[in-house]
Amino acid sequence: MSSFEPSLSTSGMRPPLASAEAPSMADSLPSLNFGFEDLRSRMAQFTAKFDAFIEKGRKQVLQERNQFHSNLAELQKDYDMKQNDVKILTSKTQDHQQTIQREAAEAAEIHAHISSITLERDNRLAKRDRLKRQIAETQNAIDQKLQAQKAHAQYLDSQARLNVPELEFWQDYLCMRIEGAGREDRLKIVYTHLLEKDWEKEAWFELGTASRDYEIYHTKPKLDREAIERELEIVNEDRDFGALLKRMRRLFVESMK
Repeated sequence: MSSFEPSLSTSGMRPPLASAEAPSMADSLPSLNFGFEDLRSRMAQFTAKFDAFIEKGRKQVLQERNQFHSNLAELQKDYDMKQNDVKILTSKTQDHQQTIQREAAEAAEIHAHISSITLERDNRLAKRDRLKRQIAETQNAIDQKLQAQKAHAQYLDSQARLNVPELEFWQDYLCMRIEGAGREDRLKIVYTHLLEKDWEKEAWFELGTASRDYEIYHTKPKLDREAIERELEIVNEDRDFGALLKRMRRLFVESMK
């Protein structure tokens, strides 16, 4: 394409003097070719390329926007899932903490119960040992008492065998008889012929033989206790049973008179 030459002088375009036969000014103008078709073609190509560029850019922007929204949706979805996971983990953590607290409370309660049971067991063991000692002491005391009673019974039996004639003498002489008093370690001494006006009227006393020293528990009629204690003191010292029977008859006679 030929370009427009600006260097052409305007004086060269000045028309010649008018003449009837001279050529027209227009005919004397040089032929100019601005290349409009080529320019139009090039502009059309540029426009097509520009439109293609714009379209491509629009599509790319649209694609990137769609991808952005898609990525954003995925991120939101991931965020929601993470939030859900966080909620689940938080709930599990709370449940776990509650479980730990509950187990700790149960463990404390169990330890307290074990301590209580242990204390009760120790108290029971101590009580059992104390009862064993008391039982052993009581059994020992019972054994000693039984041995003493057995020895005393043997002594009384031997004395009874030796003193049977003497006892029969006192029974006849003092108008008395010996009966049981309802217990193995007691004798009931019954006197008659105490009063001339009433020979059948009786008086008696209960004699305890559980230990070495004699004891007098009941009398009928009732005698002065100081007098009874004096008689017991004498017989427990001299061991003269016959003399005791004689003195007790005298006390009854004096009391009934």
